[in-house]
Amino acid sequence: MTSRSWADFRSAEPDFADSVRQRFELYKHHVLATLRKDGSPRVTGLEVDFWHGEPFLGMMPNSRKALDLRRDPRFAVHANPGPDAEMSDGDVRISGRAVEVTDPEVLARFISERKPPEPFHLFRVEPAEVVRVGIEGGDTIVVQSWRPGHPLRTIRRGNDDGSATTAP
Repeated sequence: MTSRSWADFRSAEPDFADSVRQRFELYKHHVLATLRKDGSPRVTGLEVDFWHGEPFLGMMPNSRKALDLRRDPRFAVHANPGPDAEMSDGDVRISGRAVEVTDPEVLARFISERKPPEPFHLFRVEPAEVVRVGIEGGDTIVVQSWRPGHPLRTIRRGNDDGSATTAP
């Protein structure tokens, strides 16, 4: 799995990155998937905090999800789909690596600016894939996906049995 920084993603696809950020900022709580020691998935809630334009994952000390990420940094986080079935703002997820922040100066700045409950673990997101799914024109599913080193890919599929169209 190739990972890059959020800044690399934002530089490559600024409009898409902004739309993903805005979607996460609609709600406070989201769903994180990590890998347990035996390789099975663990799904749990958490907050995604965009601090200085980058997504960070904060969690209680020695929580299962923090221990999972310390052992295996692969993750996926899914934005809260919202209060109803309409999902008018789309469906967004980020997968990649979560890198624990251990630099005391960075942690001190985060604490002074965000005032999180202490103690805590803080992880910086290195995206390997960012996906947004939405509905266009009432019946066309639009899937946008980005991976490091590749252009933004868009697939449109109608609600008929016709083929999907892909760009680029």
